[in-house]
Amino acid sequence: MRTERVDGNGQAERREPKVIVGAAIISGGRVLACARSAPPEVAGRYEFPGGKVEPGESEVAALVRECAEELAVRVAIGDRVGGDVRMAHGRSVLKVYTARLLHGDQPQALEHSAMRWLSATELDTVTWLPADAPIVAALRPLLLAAAF
Repeated sequence: MRTERVDGNGQAERREPKVIVGAAIISGGRVLACARSAPPEVAGRYEFPGGKVEPGESEVAALVRECAEELAVRVAIGDRVGGDVRMAHGRSVLKVYTARLLHGDQPQALEHSAMRWLSATELDTVTWLPADAPIVAALRPLLLAAAF
């Protein structure tokens, strides 16, 4: 998926979408959901922690860095959950991976207003950001399987 933009000479530029990574941190059959604190139009809605992949950085390295910055935790990154989710009119794409906490680390809400551990049956008890909704649907069977 590419986006096009017209440069100053009237020529179309093709650009790869910016990659945003998210971590579905799973522990004890539950996933960590984090409430955004900003901007105001999305404050209080839930998401999977993560952020932008920087130039020259792998998706996994970006996710490890983002979890350390946002939650003060070390994580091991697992498999992808769901497919690519287009965001910002195709200018970016969300890719979510499973993750597990390392070394007994416990998440701290450094950049979020709240955090909740949700089981498969509790996933619909919070309001998710639209981009995270398809990931929630793909995650439900994984959580159900982990609960048994």
